[in-house]
Amino acid sequence: MTTADLLASIMAGVPGHDGLSAAQVQARRSHGFNDIVAPTASGWMAVARDTVRDPMLWFLVFTAGLFALLGQLGESLTLLAALAPLLGMDAYLHRRTSASSAGLASRLASTARVLRDGRWQEIPSRELVPGDLAEVTPGEYFPADGLLVAGSGLQADESTLTGESLPVAKRAVDTGAPLLAEVPEVHWGTAGTRLLTGQAHLRVVFIGGETRYGEIVRTATEGGHAATPLQKAIGELVAVLLGVALVMCGVLAAIRLWHGHGWIDALLSAVTLAVAALPEEFPVVYTFFLGVGVFRLARRKALVRRAVAVENIGRVSCIVSDKTGTITAGSLVLAHRTAAAGVTDDALLLAAAFASRPDSGDPLDQALRGAAPPLPPATRLADFPFTEARRRETVVLRVDDANATAFMKGAPETVLAACTLPQAERDTWLAEVETFASSGHKVIACARRSLATGASVDREPEDGFEFAGLLALEDPVRDGVREAVADCLAAGMRVIMVTGDHPATAAAIAREIGLGGAAPQVIVLAPGDDAAAVLGAQGGVHVVARATPPQKLALVQALQAQGELVAVTGDGVNDVPALRMADIGVAMGERGTRSAREVAPVVLLDDNFRTIVDAVAEGRQLFQNLRLAFAYLLLVHLPLVIGAAAIPLMGLPLLFLPVHIVWLELVIHPTAMLAFQDLPAAGPLAPVRRHRGARFFSPGGWLAIVLVGGLLSVAVVWSYLHALGADRDVEHARAMALGVLLVASAGVTAGLTRLRRPTARWLVLGTLASLGAIVQIPALSRLLNLRPLHLTDWAFVAAVFAGSAAIALVVATRLRRHLD
Repeated sequence: MTTADLLASIMAGVPGHDGLSAAQVQARRSHGFNDIVAPTASGWMAVARDTVRDPMLWFLVFTAGLFALLGQLGESLTLLAALAPLLGMDAYLHRRTSASSAGLASRLASTARVLRDGRWQEIPSRELVPGDLAEVTPGEYFPADGLLVAGSGLQADESTLTGESLPVAKRAVDTGAPLLAEVPEVHWGTAGTRLLTGQAHLRVVFIGGETRYGEIVRTATEGGHAATPLQKAIGELVAVLLGVALVMCGVLAAIRLWHGHGWIDALLSAVTLAVAALPEEFPVVYTFFLGVGVFRLARRKALVRRAVAVENIGRVSCIVSDKTGTITAGSLVLAHRTAAAGVTDDALLLAAAFASRPDSGDPLDQALRGAAPPLPPATRLADFPFTEARRRETVVLRVDDANATAFMKGAPETVLAACTLPQAERDTWLAEVETFASSGHKVIACARRSLATGASVDREPEDGFEFAGLLALEDPVRDGVREAVADCLAAGMRVIMVTGDHPATAAAIAREIGLGGAAPQVIVLAPGDDAAAVLGAQGGVHVVARATPPQKLALVQALQAQGELVAVTGDGVNDVPALRMADIGVAMGERGTRSAREVAPVVLLDDNFRTIVDAVAEGRQLFQNLRLAFAYLLLVHLPLVIGAAAIPLMGLPLLFLPVHIVWLELVIHPTAMLAFQDLPAAGPLAPVRRHRGARFFSPGGWLAIVLVGGLLSVAVVWSYLHALGADRDVEHARAMALGVLLVASAGVTAGLTRLRRPTARWLVLGTLASLGAIVQIPALSRLLNLRPLHLTDWAFVAAVFAGSAAIALVVATRLRRHLD
């Protein structure tokens, strides 16, 4: 059914300005209730349903169970303890999802005043039906979507739906004329928007999920949160390592049995290898780094509500930013005043203030009265409010008991037409208006006229006014935005400004912030346009003007289809679908609506666009630190696993006993979690690399890790065989191999971190000190089945430390050059 057919069916049997009867209400109840925001599920069962969908939780539980079966209760408890923050986060996010629905509902009318059975009555807004006639007074929200059938001087605040801070003029439709196939937007009142001026009668057309607000809510709440690319990559890596470890354990046990070592030796070999090879550090380190990232971004005034967003924010390649309240301050301020000859600036401001209403919710009136000097006492005699047809507002006052004076403000061409001016002077003022408008300003003209004693004020004076001058207002750009945009562009990131403004105004703002240079590319998406096709045809688009919420969502999807990793900033309900669809949704914390803040995984506490760039830099460094930690784990685990498997496979005594593995893990765990998490950035925001999929390392990075890990494995195995000697001194051989592996761990840590933080330095020193104490102190070495090393042994160990540090430094440099 078309809109026109729907309107015709709703209007049928409801003539003029009549309300519905009880019978008509009952007949139309089949449309359902006006539930624009549906209630969300709550309780522990709902939390549990969300939790069981997280594969990372199941992996941690499974790995902890394996450790418990292997008798490693300490490791099992460590993994189970790591579950606590993840479970707490799931419960927190579920609660915030419920709060999000409450935030969406906060912009809706809870009750409505309707005309039924010939009398006005107050009813819950959810009981509205199509065809109801509702009354809306200034400051109230429209209870549903409908046609304005009565009211004058109507203006609405539609910022929550369009993001536009300026009031929107509305006017009633002529109910006596046939309805057009598409009723213009100026005749519609929309749920979630607020009436600023006038008193309106609204004929309800759409209710519940059929309203524009309802469509936004439905888009924002449908679907779930998929696993992030890095989570998937970690899961795949862990699955591969786990499979390889289990196969190696089985093979090793079988070979030890085949060599005739017995079941106890075979089981001990398999258990030792399993403890060494199980990759439980990767998910634990990942979870720990996410928590660190949340803290570090909070220090940058970026509140991360969903910790996994930390991994994506550093890989952002495109920022789609709402203009109002994000790039600009979201409020009107008086920027320029041009008084007519013989008129002072104060007189111009007084004329504008007198023509404004003191109790108006109109930001224009508030800005004008706020900029004016103190007003003298005045008696209001008559009001002639602004209408779309007249495009002016006139107020008749008696100031200081003098004769009545009419003050007018409005569209410059309208006000100038009411003034006594030569045509040449009028043309000069109109040219001034064009200059201001082309730079993104809202321009109004002001005039005044003294009325004769006893003159009637029943009719609005329409001519004979004295022109007072022009006032240009603007929504100012936030401090630091221009510099932040420059940083983004220098790093190769795209910045696209989306606004409901006129293209000329949007272009002026873009030029002011340095977006697109002197000639920014501005497009307007018509209804039905394919955003992807338009982006492809236009090339480097900088601004999308006159944008609607579905178009903003389509823009995000089109950019993602082009391979961009998109961050969307916004503060209104209109931004909610795009915030949810984006790879990173960034809401404004101070001015943003509650629903936008609850849906977005990142909230800027200071609403500063500069904070976005800082957050991207912080996220990028954190992602790099995580990759260095994973590189460390791989470089240390490769010789650990290969040594634990190769030596027994040769038929020789075990290289590592379980107590040695515990010692190694006591070194590896804190090093991986603490040495890399606070490494500082090496320089400015690096050029972005566009990869939709997250990957740990480039192919060259993987090759470097495998080669270095292979060299360290050779060093460990060779040191064991060399120290074993002809006399089969197993304790000496184990001490030598352990020494080589531990100094390799310390060297890799030193090379990857460059020892730029005290934590890394202390961990390296602690590793070397523990090696010296446990190996060289006889009582401790006997306890661990080791034998002190000789001076030549320590010389080789020192060489391994220096070599591993130098090679790890090269690996770190390569990894930094290939940050995805």
